[in-house]
Amino acid sequence: MKTLTFYSNYFNHHQKALCDAFYDLLKEGFTFVETMPMEEFRQGMGWGTDCPDYVLKTYESEENEKRARELGLSSDLVIMGTAPEYYIEERLDENRIVFRYSERPLKEGFIKFFIPRLTKKYIHLHVRNRKKNIYILAASAYTAYDFKKMFDSYPGKCYKFAYFPKHISYETDELLSRKQKIADAAGAPTILWEGRMIRLKRADLLIKAAAELRKKGLDFRLKLVGDGDEKKNLIALSEKLGLSDITEFEGFLKPDEAREKMADAEIYVMTSNFLEGWGSVIYEACNAGCAVIASHACGATPWLVKHGKTGFVFRSGSVKSLADKLERVLTDKDLRQRLGISAYEQMKSEWNPEEAARRVIGLYEALSSKKDSPYEEGPCSPAEILDNGWFEDRD
Repeated sequence: MKTLTFYSNYFNHHQKALCDAFYDLLKEGFTFVETMPMEEFRQGMGWGTDCPDYVLKTYESEENEKRARELGLSSDLVIMGTAPEYYIEERLDENRIVFRYSERPLKEGFIKFFIPRLTKKYIHLHVRNRKKNIYILAASAYTAYDFKKMFDSYPGKCYKFAYFPKHISYETDELLSRKQKIADAAGAPTILWEGRMIRLKRADLLIKAAAELRKKGLDFRLKLVGDGDEKKNLIALSEKLGLSDITEFEGFLKPDEAREKMADAEIYVMTSNFLEGWGSVIYEACNAGCAVIASHACGATPWLVKHGKTGFVFRSGSVKSLADKLERVLTDKDLRQRLGISAYEQMKSEWNPEEAARRVIGLYEALSSKKDSPYEEGPCSPAEILDNGWFEDRD
């Protein structure tokens, strides 16, 4: 493969590492097409980033728009994120390979499919071309299930993928030592949570679980990083449950700063419900060698958090399930270190942007030769059908 064009709404830090890896492999053969400016509120969250030369901004000139349309047909491979379909209409007519980069389409529930406007859109985008050379790079373990419910739109054509922030390399002994120094300075292990403080993120579950653990006499510290409509309620809940002396609230940090906090923490908790499409903080916390405790509802959880090996999964919405998993890692230092290092090694060997970029090209070459994916695990391996009720909490 010589040319690859990636279409999306805007270029941001979640995509930069993967795009840089594509550029390293293909040089001028790689183009990222940005179809709209980023919203101000996302820029305020630190999502903005300097655009490399491989970014083509369609809204800046008619020439750029024309070039973007030409690339839709001329490129060896096209990856379609959130971008207008007209860029690939001619390509679809010629039945050339397209990879759709997609979270789960029905995270709000199947009821969306009964809204006529959305039903028409789904049929146009997905159902009508189900027999063509369109494949899914699934940025959620639930994507394949949702598309199966949508008239089995991509049968056997969904592959595991992710959002790939920058992979940070650590010496594992130094990383463990760093975390231990922070714990020693605090007098106890730190449980970290980061994100927008909105309802779907369910940070209240962590505070309630922490209160249950404190009743049992466990010693730890809580750090919640972020901002949002729920922050005042979360602070009030912490005070009500008597956790103010061990809980620290910190505002939004730049992405690099937030990841430094992960490298300091021994335990990371992701509490979101099924409205969370992927959950990049799970990816980042695994890369930082944290023992990750993640809600089974997050799109990243089934692929990145291997229960008892790279972290623990808790039942979404359950304070008891979360508290049980936290108790296990808080009372067993060797366990939390072992989980953290296993999580880091998994990201180093498989789930990193450089490996993902190579695998995209490998998958394209296999499909072009009428073969299936050459990968059994990790990015670009076949995505199994997984529904919302997959997790059985037996611990």
